[in-house]
Formats: sequence, C-alpha cells, structure tokens
Amino acid sequence: MNIQNYINTIAKCSKPADGVTRLPFTNEHKNANQLLKKWMVDAGLKVSLDAAGTLIGKYISPNKNSKTLLIGSHQDSGYNSGKYDGIMGIILPIIALKEINRKKINLPFNVEILAFADEEGVRFPTALMGPRSLAGTFNLKDLKLKDKTNISIENALKKFGGNPSKINLLKRNKKKLLGFFETHIEQGPVLESKNLAVGIVNGISGISRFKLEIEGYASHAGTTPMHLRKDALAATAEVIYTVENIARKNSNFLATMASIENKPNSVNAVSAKSISFIECRSVDDLKRKRLEKEIIKKVGIICKKRNLKFKLKKTYNQSAVKCDNKMINKLKKSFLNLKLNPFILMSGATHDASAMSDLCPISMLFVRSKDGLSHNPNEFTSEKDMQIAVKVIEKFLINYN
Repeated sequence: MNIQNYINTIAKCSKPADGVTRLPFTNEHKNANQLLKKWMVDAGLKVSLDAAGTLIGKYISPNKNSKTLLIGSHQDSGYNSGKYDGIMGIILPIIALKEINRKKINLPFNVEILAFADEEGVRFPTALMGPRSLAGTFNLKDLKLKDKTNISIENALKKFGGNPSKINLLKRNKKKLLGFFETHIEQGPVLESKNLAVGIVNGISGISRFKLEIEGYASHAGTTPMHLRKDALAATAEVIYTVENIARKNSNFLATMASIENKPNSVNAVSAKSISFIECRSVDDLKRKRLEKEIIKKVGIICKKRNLKFKLKKTYNQSAVKCDNKMINKLKKSFLNLKLNPFILMSGATHDASAMSDLCPISMLFVRSKDGLSHNPNEFTSEKDMQIAVKVIEKFLINYN
C-alpha cells in the first residue's frame, strides 16, 4: 500500500498547471471520480452519485437497521493548488475500509465515504453545496449562480450527472446518523512544530471580518510638518500593530490585516484615505466577540488622537463549530491504542465538517503538512504520516462502539 501512488495518480486529474487545478463539475472532476469509484469498489464499497454531485462509497453493516457514520472531504482544489488538500481525506478512509474488509472485520454500523464536489468556492461564488444539501441548509436559489464563463451551477450539475431538482430530497435524518468525521492536512505549522504526524481537532474557528476606512487629508510630503499631518495610512499602520498585539496577548485568537488600499498612493504625498480589512478567528465565539469590541475601541482611540474620521463595518460573520466530545474521546482512544500522543489543536480554516455540523456531531483528524503549506503546489504530506493516519482511522472505526 503506497498512498503517494494514489495521491500522485489523482493529481493528474487537473488542468495543465503548476500544481493541481480541479474545479467542480468539470472533465477533471469526472476523471477524478472515475478513479475514486474504482478505489471504492476495490475496497468493497457500493458506489453512487447523489443529486448534488457527491460521490458516495457505502460500507453496509451486516447488522440490520444500523446507524451510519459519515466520513469525507472534498475532491476539488483551488487554482494551482496542492495535491493533498481535500482529496487526501477521501483516499485515506477508503484505504482504511479496504484494510478492515481485508481483515474480515464486521463493523456494527454503516459507513459512507463522501467525496464532496465543491468546498473551495473557486469556480462558483458559493461553496459547500454537498454537505449543505445533506444538512438541509443549501439555498436552492444558489443554483442560478454562474461561473466566469456564464455557466450556472444548475446547468453544470445537470451535465455532470447530478439532479438539481432533487437536491431538496437529500436532507438526511440525523436520528439515523452517528456523526461525520473528516481527515485533512493541517494547513498550518503546529503539528510540524510539535514533531507530530497527526492531531485531533477540537473545533473550527468562527470568523469575522471588518472593513475599515480611515479618512485623512492629502498633502505634500515635503512641505507638511509631521505634527500637522492627517495621515490615514500611518493611522492604519498603528491599527495593524495594535490588532497584532491584541492577538499575540490572547491565546486561541487570531487576527490578521493583510489587505490595504491606499490613496493617493504616491511616494511624495501624505495618505488621504486608507481602506483595510480586519479579520478575527477563534474557536471561542465569546472571546472573539469580546476582542472584536476591544479592537473597535482601539481604532476609535487611534483615529481620535490623530484627528481622523473612520468607518468600521462588519462584512462577514461565521460562528465557531465545536467538535463532538464523545467523538474526540474515541479518537483519543485510537491514538493511545497506537501509542500516539493525542494532541489537540484547533482549525483556523473552514471545512466540509463545518457545514455538516448543522446535521450531526462532527470530528476531525489533522495530518502534518510540511512547512504548514496549503493551497500551494509545494504542499506535501509524507507517506509515513499518511500511513499513521490510516491506522488511526482504522482503529477509530473498529473501536467506535
């Protein structure tokens, strides 16, 4: 079993690019699904495609009327992305179930491996249609949304083999489900810094974004004394330092300012207007909201001190998602069975699991990514780390009850 062979083979299902470019409902997606279908069948799974374009591999328990554990991730990528993000979380569970079937172990519950079509939101101005359809939270109006070539989700899905008219029938009965489990590369450097192959996720961060506009006064850089300037960019720089400082002083809280527009943006002029964005993330929504208020207060103090006008508007808000404690404990047991450190960490990125949390309990396993890279052609996870992850998944399934 060489997992890199699986990864490298399916990475070829891509548009010509530096890295992987595989968008939903394209020929590249269709080719990837053909490989996944073959591997699912080889693992002893029954394969189907649902109305939202999710490829499903089913393990049917010999125990009648059993509940179902859902496992999955996304097959799509961004532009010129890595070959592990998303797709690895489909391949590793397939291999784990193949091992379970090879050992003739009967699980007392059903398992469905879900290869979701679109998590990245790159082709269409929306994402997570697969998990949202299962959770009953997908907005059918979004089927009319179009890509850059004027093709709607509805038409692309029809051509792909899905059925837009039946998406509203996909909602699952949560009473029949055990939960949802997702394996994913970490997309960050924490596991590598701890020299750990795998880690257990305790939650997916809530996210809020604010648009900050600071208005100053454009004046000549050579003739305006420092104490008479109304420099919008200098104020923004002070806000950036303040936001970073607040985040550094508070654990489990991340804050970023990485998008700035400056006017007139001239080398010899004092800035008249600066537009920037503040993004806050935390698995603790109460902490995030408390620190948001602190940031807003500091922005007001900075601008008042500099005699500048400002506008601060919230443009995005997403609540944090907690992973299920019972499922976390089952993962911990699997780690301990394999003599692994059951290290707990948070996810700062959004995943299919976040949408599935509206349906059932969720849990996640992170696998180390070299240098913490993600959405990058140089993204890499070692064979050894993936082999360890497969063993964790296998133990997780065998010991689930």
